[in-house]
Amino acid sequence: MCGAPGCGKGTQSALLVDKYKLKHLSTGEILRAEIDSKSEIGVLADSYISQGNLVPDEMIIKILLQNIDKEADNVKGFIFDGFPRTVEQAQALENAFKVRKNEIAFLIDIQVETKELITRLLKRGEISGRSDDNLDTIKKRLQVYETKTAPVNDFYKNLNKYHAVNGIGEINEIFGRVSQVIDNELNK
Repeated sequence: MCGAPGCGKGTQSALLVDKYKLKHLSTGEILRAEIDSKSEIGVLADSYISQGNLVPDEMIIKILLQNIDKEADNVKGFIFDGFPRTVEQAQALENAFKVRKNEIAFLIDIQVETKELITRLLKRGEISGRSDDNLDTIKKRLQVYETKTAPVNDFYKNLNKYHAVNGIGEINEIFGRVSQVIDNELNK
């Protein structure tokens, strides 16, 4: 599940977990748990995230693969929420799955206009108190997304694994669009 910050990746992922019985792996949630526990990796990750920057690839891939390996035998599949965030991460993920004799089925890109993203993130910041949901950090996160993460879409387009979904509308309306993509893929 891919898209700019505030596009609804987490919301849609939670609904998909229920419908398709998948394990939701959110790099953001995993990192926030590490930060909250004040682990060594959490403190280091916080130094990047609090400035609106991405956590280094090696660190996030290591954490994610540990979670995948721990859960692989217990689930039908995974939803990666907000990962990969760079082409290098996408390549590393594809390689890690090949080694595990598996593959990434497809990427769903939830598309939302920038003005709407900013509105959503500011509102989320008011409700949740997340320190990274303030205007300056939001603008930086969106800029980082455009330069580092948006190219991941092209990577998956080249593998014929890319699907764009309109992320504007009611949650259930967007969920219907996302589910249609998944159903179509499952019925191939």
